[in-house]
Amino acid sequence: MTIASKGSKPGPAIQPVFGRYAPDVREGLTRLRDLILDVAEEEDAGPLEETLKWGQPSYLTTRSKSGTTIRIDGDKTDEAAFALFVNCQTSLVEDWKDRFEHYTYGGNRSVHFRSAEDLKRPELRTMIAEALTYHRRKRQPRGGTR
Repeated sequence: MTIASKGSKPGPAIQPVFGRYAPDVREGLTRLRDLILDVAEEEDAGPLEETLKWGQPSYLTTRSKSGTTIRIDGDKTDEAAFALFVNCQTSLVEDWKDRFEHYTYGGNRSVHFRSAEDLKRPELRTMIAEALTYHRRKRQPRGGTR
């Protein structure tokens, strides 16, 4: 377990995972990781623990019950793509499908990307913020703000 912060390099457990992918996918995963860390800081999600879950780089808030775990990995069905995964028991992906139709989704647990360029869409920051604050937002009274 490593506490990750904006500008930090992946921990020793994470680096080999990134290294097993083709350069384009590795670049995408690295940029996605950086985006997660950047949004966590913006959203005051608290420190993020960077670890491996199911062999995938995973990011979870150390602040008790404030967010759901975000995992990133290469796309097992398309070796040129990569994905962001969230817990399938959340409503996140279903909500995103309704609002952000131009993304490719994997059931109710993932969003898929073909290149690092796909990460430049502003909605992705919203998706990451919603995952990192999922439980905190669920506890807010109706009409509350993020």
